[in-house]
Amino acid sequence: MIKKLIRKLFGQDSTPEAAAEAASADASSAPAHDDTSHRTRRKPATTSATSGEKTLKGPRSRAAAKGSANGSAKNAEPVILSRDIHGIDPALISKNAVRVTDGLQQAGFRAFIVGGAVRDLLLGVAPKDFDVATDATPDQVQKLFRRARIIGRRFQIVHVQFGQEIIEVSTFRALVDPPAPSAEAAPAKRLRREELDRRTHAVDSSGRVLRDNVWGEQHEDATRRDFTINAMYYDPSTQTVLDYHNGMADMRAHLLRMIGDPATRYREDPVRMMRVVRFAAKLGFEIEDHTRKPIKELADLINNVPAARLFDEMLKLLLSGYALDCVKWLRQEGLHHGLLPLLDVILEQPQGERFISLALSSTDARVRAGKPVSPGFLFATLLWHDVQQRWQQFAAAGEYPVPALNHAMDDVLDAQTEKLAIHRRYSSDMREIWSLQQRLEKRGRSALKLLEHPRFRAAYDFLLLRCESGELDATVGEWWTDFIDGDIAARETLLAQGGKERPARKRRRRGGAKNRKSADGAVGAEGADGGATGADTDASERASHDGPYED
Repeated sequence: MIKKLIRKLFGQDSTPEAAAEAASADASSAPAHDDTSHRTRRKPATTSATSGEKTLKGPRSRAAAKGSANGSAKNAEPVILSRDIHGIDPALISKNAVRVTDGLQQAGFRAFIVGGAVRDLLLGVAPKDFDVATDATPDQVQKLFRRARIIGRRFQIVHVQFGQEIIEVSTFRALVDPPAPSAEAAPAKRLRREELDRRTHAVDSSGRVLRDNVWGEQHEDATRRDFTINAMYYDPSTQTVLDYHNGMADMRAHLLRMIGDPATRYREDPVRMMRVVRFAAKLGFEIEDHTRKPIKELADLINNVPAARLFDEMLKLLLSGYALDCVKWLRQEGLHHGLLPLLDVILEQPQGERFISLALSSTDARVRAGKPVSPGFLFATLLWHDVQQRWQQFAAAGEYPVPALNHAMDDVLDAQTEKLAIHRRYSSDMREIWSLQQRLEKRGRSALKLLEHPRFRAAYDFLLLRCESGELDATVGEWWTDFIDGDIAARETLLAQGGKERPARKRRRRGGAKNRKSADGAVGAEGADGGATGADTDASERASHDGPYED
């Protein structure tokens, strides 16, 4: 009965007119995620306008077209690589990932470790996380595991939790033809979330995929993946790798190649332009020419990506351990202008570029050493020069230094929220790091109290970066280093030196000069001179406190 239904969907048991009616009915019907229809949702055959012959424009023919385009035809049948060829060490594989694949296979489903985990295993690197692909639907996966929950709208997946580790399980996705472009067609209206949630597949006017929950076969799922090196499937039970798109050959050639037409794939998901840069920097691979060519032309499509998703991808880039190389790749490919506004101004200033380079190099060293890294600190470094510039502008306009700094921080964070939805917990860390810079520059008696501040260490590291980049005098950082490392006596000595503390103001009596008698002219003259000197001192002090570094 299933075979008969598939033949009917392909138009083999019906006339072209009936097939067209079936296609329109299928497009307008609501999606169903039941257990009996999870395999595929295919399109019928259509009639050629020129010859009248039936031409399959469904998933299979499109997969073959994509395969021939990138030199990997016959994608439906993978190349099976045994352990002596791929050399994956089973000791590097998460036991929980194996538990998930075994559980699915024992329930009668196909299940494989897939994506970046297989890529890292082939490189001899222990993956940070594991993804599993299966022909079981999300509902079926959820029923098999006790701590499993379905998440996501755009791509519906299942998170299976084992303590602190989460195994991400996705269902094989089908190939769906994009809508044919039409110059006369009216611009598509923006669908509401409720309407999108009722659909299994939807794209916007630029070609970006908004919903993709049409289940398919494994070879279709492989073609839907972004790069050839990420489209390999590993079966822990047989220790074999299934390679549909010559990913192993590209791995050995250190080449990043997009599956299918790169421009179309970038339109489907503009974040892929950031991913190709991250992989090139992290893996040390070259980007294949056809994969690289459309990036500069399509960079503006990044504006269509939701701010929260762009923030997550930016965080992955910065915490990859190769953040500095990633930024260089972004500049080399012309992606930093408009794509990441927080880097636009900074990287064009010599001092700002040095400051960012030092911050990212330090972050990369910590990531590679397995040490924790604060995202708030990272974004504080990226946005600092913008904050500093606006701070100086507001102070020059007559605002007091502290309100001017708060005003600058608000402006910068509000502007970045439009592009990057920086989490509130990170933005609060950034504010404290920036606010403490002014107090750290003064040093003095408040130093002891500053040591107890929860963000002191991050603010101190930030101060050292400013000193090393040439923004501040190196003696400021040295003073704080000596103060932190010193004992009580050493700290008292440093405090006694004053740390260039401003002198206490002398309070003058109101009308004191008027009450003096003329007989005391000499004393009055001295008092007048002293008053003039005091006035000059107050004026000079006020002038020195008008800058953005004083409060």
